[in-house]
Amino acid sequence: MQPSEACEGLWPLGAGDDPGEEGGSVARAPGTCVIAPHPLVLEARSALQAGDARRASAAAAKRLQAAPADVDALEIRFLVARQIGTPAEAETILRLILDQAPELAWAHHDLAQLLAGDGRRHDALAAAETAARLDPGNPQTHLTLGALLSEAGGLAPGEHHLRQALVHAGEHPAILAPLALNLLTQGQLDEAEPLYEKLERLGALDVPALAHWAKLREARGDLDGAHRLLDRAEAGGGDVRLGRAVVLARGGRAAEAVALLDAPGPRSLSADAQLERGRLRDRLGRHDEAWADYVSAKARLSQETGRRYEAGAVGDRLSRLQRAFAHPAMPVSTVREERPLPVFILGFPRSGTTLVEQVLSSHSQVRAGGELPFLAELEDVDLGDLTTAAVHLRDHYLTRAEAYGLRRPGARWFTDKMPLNDIWLPLLRLAFPDSPIIRVRRHPLDVAVSMLSHHLTHGFDCGYRIEDIFAHMRAMQTLSEAYDAAAGAPFTLRYEAFVADQEALTRQMLALLDLPLEPACLTFHESRRYAPTPSYAQVTEPLNDRSVGRWRRHADRLAPFLPALAELLEAQGYAG
Repeated sequence: MQPSEACEGLWPLGAGDDPGEEGGSVARAPGTCVIAPHPLVLEARSALQAGDARRASAAAAKRLQAAPADVDALEIRFLVARQIGTPAEAETILRLILDQAPELAWAHHDLAQLLAGDGRRHDALAAAETAARLDPGNPQTHLTLGALLSEAGGLAPGEHHLRQALVHAGEHPAILAPLALNLLTQGQLDEAEPLYEKLERLGALDVPALAHWAKLREARGDLDGAHRLLDRAEAGGGDVRLGRAVVLARGGRAAEAVALLDAPGPRSLSADAQLERGRLRDRLGRHDEAWADYVSAKARLSQETGRRYEAGAVGDRLSRLQRAFAHPAMPVSTVREERPLPVFILGFPRSGTTLVEQVLSSHSQVRAGGELPFLAELEDVDLGDLTTAAVHLRDHYLTRAEAYGLRRPGARWFTDKMPLNDIWLPLLRLAFPDSPIIRVRRHPLDVAVSMLSHHLTHGFDCGYRIEDIFAHMRAMQTLSEAYDAAAGAPFTLRYEAFVADQEALTRQMLALLDLPLEPACLTFHESRRYAPTPSYAQVTEPLNDRSVGRWRRHADRLAPFLPALAELLEAQGYAG
């Protein structure tokens, strides 16, 4: 039977038949054959297009009394519920539609949008992925999925789907803006800036895009250009206090930046802006006010995001890992194929891992990978058979690195500085026996204060409270000691020692990579690379010791925690 014969008496509903804004944002898959709508459905559609939601709902309800499973009538009810602002009812109706017709891409897509609007990002991602799989040629599905992935930190796959949206829809501003932000967040400034320039030519630079472009100019060191863009965003009604304060501080005008954040604004200061104010107050010697900002802002962020450190669950997980790796296994052979392999840079956030990556990636044979999510993607790996687990990890990791462009010719190594990959140290050694591993250590109290002053989610969300930061430090120290006792400690770089003798320790790190010293490694701050982490500004400056011992500013507040940290400080060489 030919498709035309199968649809005799019916018709294929494709993208051209989508009823537009009132009829759903994503069409049914092209070629889907549907029974001709009931007259009541046609009446409801006509009413909806005329703006008469009440008549549309009544006609659809009448049809559903006779045929409760009529997907077209259910769609009308969904559209009305969405239009009048009853998302719970809209979700219920969408799920009824998907029970009847799980192949409808538009329903999965609109469910993704509803769930995202309700803060259920994980479920929204799953629905968007289904929509993209069912209708891979639809730019709206790729746009939604790309935006959700980007917001969740899946920047490379997010970029892929945003570029697919461009392929199918052309250079539409609704796609260019999130793609530019994605690339900016990845640190790909050279690729992001032309997109902002294109948005400007199209007359499509809204307030958020102007603010993000200002961030890019600030990262480039063009502070005047950043201010001009912020002026335009402010003229458009945007609250640019945070962005303005960052640019002022970058230009050495910290007092002006604090005054700006202290002044009344169009709305209350965001938690992120409060953290910035705390860091600036710290710089100006207003340490009591700075600490109050850190504690208050992190409590707000924890409340807003629902993130908190679950000490019991984390402890159980680390104990399981320690037991799993108690008996060493044979390393898995790595086939080099003259292609880049990873260099793993381990350590707590704010310990100096970005600095180490910037130094290494200044070498002509080392490519910067940044904080790669590949290990986190294998959270459920079966550790019952370590050799099989290592093979699985290696194959998954290298496949993902290939997709990120990290294994292309032109370098011998690429870096992976995802904080606290330390928990996988034994498995990394099994999977990548030829890969250097560098553990970065910095005074735990300096690390803790820096973590408290920045919005970080690494370390199972320990960074929202100072006591949780210290709890996770102790837990990780116990795990590291067990790993080191079984297989020896990896090369450990002390931040303070590196500051004191940069060249000697740079040579030691490069020796692990079997590379000679290149002058660029000693002038890493001159690199044009933008490190998309909170340390991006610091690594554009020559090495200095301003961050060494910064914890002493807050010694009184840290004092109550010191007895419980005594063993940790002793073990890491920071006692006294």
